Amino acid sequence: MLIREISEDDFDGLMELYMQLHDNPFPEKDERVLGIWQRILEDKDHHIIVAEEEGKIVSSCVCVIIPNLTHSQRPYAFVENVITDVSHRGRGLATACLDKACEIAQAEGCYKMMLLTGSKKESTLRFYERAGYNSHDKTAFIRWL
Repeated sequence: MLIREISEDDFDGLMELYMQLHDNPFPEKDERVLGIWQRILEDKDHHIIVAEEEGKIVSSCVCVIIPNLTHSQRPYAFVENVITDVSHRGRGLATACLDKACEIAQAEGCYKMMLLTGSKKESTLRFYERAGYNSHDKTAFIRWL
């Protein structure tokens, strides 16, 4: 297993994995989508971490570093899109991706990491708690647009 950040050649593998996240369809590789991909690749604060096995991306998470003017001007990290291929779950791959995200956040001097999950499954919530996150310190509100 290799834990690393994405490279330009990882688009198809990442999108195949993302198809298991909220039943996302594989996007058409048009100018708009490839423009988003390029923007992500060029953004030094946007990290997509993947677990790769035998050349296939099998787990991933996104970690975005957000500049901040409070907390002694220390940034914070936001984690999103945590996913492991259904046939590779229960092996610590997502935990390894989250650990890499934590390493990145610490290296950037972040004072906290946050993530949101739409899951109400106890196993998922326990997974995030075991990974070091808690649901007690803050209350999240979502406004869908």
